Amino acid sequence: MALACQRNSYLKELDTTVKSCVAAEAKLLKNGKKETVKGFEVILEDTILFPEGGGQPDDRGTINDVGVLRITRRGAEAVHFVTTEIGAGTQVHVAVDWRRRFDHMQQHSGQHLITAVTENMYGWPTTTWNLGDRTCFIELDTPSMTEDQMTTLENELNSTIRAGRKVFPTLYHDKSDPDLAAARCRGLPDDHEGPVRVLTIEGIDSCLCCGTHVQNVSDIQVVKLLSVEKGKRKNSVNLHFVCGDRVLEYLGRTLQVEKSLTVLLKGPLEQHFELADKAVKGYKASNKTIQTLLRDVASLEAAKFKAQKEKPKVFIYHRKDGDLDFMNTLIKELNDESIVTIVTAGEDKGPGLVMLSGPEGIIKELGPKVMELLEGKGGYSQSRFQGKASKLQNRGKAAQLVQDILQATNQTTTEATNQTATEQ
Repeated sequence: MALACQRNSYLKELDTTVKSCVAAEAKLLKNGKKETVKGFEVILEDTILFPEGGGQPDDRGTINDVGVLRITRRGAEAVHFVTTEIGAGTQVHVAVDWRRRFDHMQQHSGQHLITAVTENMYGWPTTTWNLGDRTCFIELDTPSMTEDQMTTLENELNSTIRAGRKVFPTLYHDKSDPDLAAARCRGLPDDHEGPVRVLTIEGIDSCLCCGTHVQNVSDIQVVKLLSVEKGKRKNSVNLHFVCGDRVLEYLGRTLQVEKSLTVLLKGPLEQHFELADKAVKGYKASNKTIQTLLRDVASLEAAKFKAQKEKPKVFIYHRKDGDLDFMNTLIKELNDESIVTIVTAGEDKGPGLVMLSGPEGIIKELGPKVMELLEGKGGYSQSRFQGKASKLQNRGKAAQLVQDILQATNQTTTEATNQTATEQ
């Protein structure tokens, strides 16, 4: 028996009974990270909440106003994960998050339509698909797809949507039924139980599918094909698309970007590419000039240090707009491995870069200790210790640590002083 959501995907509410409720744990995504959550697995006599499957994500909704955090399939049953116990035998009212559900219906039915029409027009079967948060894609068994082919396909898809075709599921209890054998199929899951469900787009396609779908292709509203890129499989491409309400959302985001770029580039949409290209070239030229000037500054700072009659054995330098190229240039221009050199780059209070050079034994000892004070990580290679720090404001403590260690190992003399070069 199919679930209520599969028999009628437009049901938004359902009264049913709890069959079982057992304590369980689930790994759920929270703030971009998976966390183990304690709760309960609830199985209902029937449900309008779709469990993930067939490439379609699971629904969201409530059971007696208790939020359902995940729905999975176990054999022929849907397992609802909640954090509040709902005892077996309880009469419950189930409601689905309709906005999420209808979005999935539009994208999934749109995928079936795109897959069928593409194969009919070009002979390219779909090998897999993905229903993402904002856009979707199908992977096509073809090494390339041209802009003209994409435009022709999009026109045919939207013409079919405007004409309207019924979309309906059929349950086959006999797996040897010849009509079932004629349907497109990538195979059934190993734990499949019960009848086989086939989704039909009238006059266009029949395909095995467990997902929720619209009743007529007109409910897909519109299809927009976005782009083509190489697929993961050899000789395949990914065709990205959006359907229905996602087209309006995509258009809304695009308009916001257009407005922002119009203000930033001081020109209308028709000139955005030309103005952006000009800005990028200007940025690259300016960045190249800055890099040259920074190398000149590094050379001058090194020359100033070397010009001292009595050079100290420790040289510490910080520059907030420095980078690795600047740091390497400064140490290279100093050209004295007997001097312990610590160069940092980045904002005074925040993350940044660290580089140490000098006698190998000392630097290998100092490096990890300095990085610990600066709350960073790094390693020794080619006579230098290099790393990234998260707290450059602790540079003073690092400088004092260096002095203490050098004095303890008798690597400095009483005349040696610590010179701290500061950015002009």
